[in-house]
Amino acid sequence: MYKFILVLLLPLTVFSQAFKAVKDTSALKQKIESMSKATNSIESDFTQEKNLSMLSEKIISKGHFAFKKDNLLRWEYSSPSKYLIVINKEKVMIKDEKKISKYDMNSNKVFKEINDIMVSSVQGTIFKSHKFKTNYFENDRFYKLELIPQDKNMKDTFKKINLYFDKSVTSVAKMEMVEASEDVTLLDFSNKKLNAPIADNLFIIK
Repeated sequence: MYKFILVLLLPLTVFSQAFKAVKDTSALKQKIESMSKATNSIESDFTQEKNLSMLSEKIISKGHFAFKKDNLLRWEYSSPSKYLIVINKEKVMIKDEKKISKYDMNSNKVFKEINDIMVSSVQGTIFKSHKFKTNYFENDRFYKLELIPQDKNMKDTFKKINLYFDKSVTSVAKMEMVEASEDVTLLDFSNKKLNAPIADNLFIIK
């Protein structure tokens, strides 16, 4: 049931410098929690790269992302095709070409799971979830949180989810989702704006 989230998330260049285990994980957790509390909004462009085991070529998509506390998310794909997903508190809205679909979060467990993963990933608080075991790594440029699914349904879909933070821990810089099939979806955020005003009507589809 988690396959849908792969449409939403995640280019991540290969890191030439190896990661090593973080010695003081408590300090890193505190940094991430402080970042989360201080972040009221995020706006960013993104590039998504999908590497499928059955295809030799990568699938590249581009778009714009917006997040606003509490529980407002907008993922807008601009190329190669237009596709829009908006989560507004308890409502999920999807626009595919001219068709608009709306769902109630409370009556749909799948979308609730998606929402929880998306919001906690963006905010950097997903490591608190009981559904993952978290390992902490670092190199000179990034902190890396390796999230290993513990929930059975999650295990059937994902091998792991990696979150990358720049060393200043201002926001999630990159995401990597590795499926059980070894297919990989990568997201690279660029041109980020933190705590800039975002109009509420951006999270409505008409």
